[in-house]
Amino acid sequence: MGDRLKGKTALVTSAAQGIGRSTAIAMAREGAKVYATDIREDLLAGLAKEASGIETFPLDVLKTEAIAEAARRAADVDVLFNCSGYVHNGTILDCDEKSWDFSFDLNTKAHYRMIKAFLPAMLERGKGTIVNMSSVASSIKGVPNRFVYGATKAAVIGLTKALAADFVGKGIRCNAICPGTVDTPSLNDRMRQQGDYEKARAAFIARQPMGRMAMPEEIAALVIYLASEESAFITGQTFVIDGGWSG
Repeated sequence: MGDRLKGKTALVTSAAQGIGRSTAIAMAREGAKVYATDIREDLLAGLAKEASGIETFPLDVLKTEAIAEAARRAADVDVLFNCSGYVHNGTILDCDEKSWDFSFDLNTKAHYRMIKAFLPAMLERGKGTIVNMSSVASSIKGVPNRFVYGATKAAVIGLTKALAADFVGKGIRCNAICPGTVDTPSLNDRMRQQGDYEKARAAFIARQPMGRMAMPEEIAALVIYLASEESAFITGQTFVIDGGWSG
């Protein structure tokens, strides 16, 4: 337990599992009041028991009106962690327009929707911190079979830098985190879908110079830093946390 986020109110999207869940718990344990949201209400159940200060409610970040309602309900948010994302597998030849549109909707436009809804209240208070989920598979590094995913995550980096530049003088900070391979439930699901789970897992580990994948808690620790006053002089930056994969 700590107090690095004492007095702060945070909202986390895609908080039901993986990085989002670990971050919501870590934020609460650092003293923040946390709204943990996700479309999977069933998986949110029990999250509030992990740490005091967590309130959960369902949120579909693809729906503008649902986000507007969330902004009314959580009007005191001064830390926003946009964690939603979807990994499409394949090259441009495997990516039809439906896959393209859905990937950009969830990976990029959802961040836009959330920021546009929550930023006005932050500006009224003269302070706010936004952390966007990007990826090392973006403008940072080309990764095979991650065509549209990489495009969406590169867009998140551009969105982050533009937002930071627009509001740097108004108390708003905005940064992006760019993880490498993280051992999450969604990754494990994708490995199972390949038919040979152990072979797929070994392949993911083999591409990591450290010889292992990151744990969600390690990514959460970076979000805590960016949400805290320890990073008060940092905005418009991309933070790579990939175990040396892009080095």
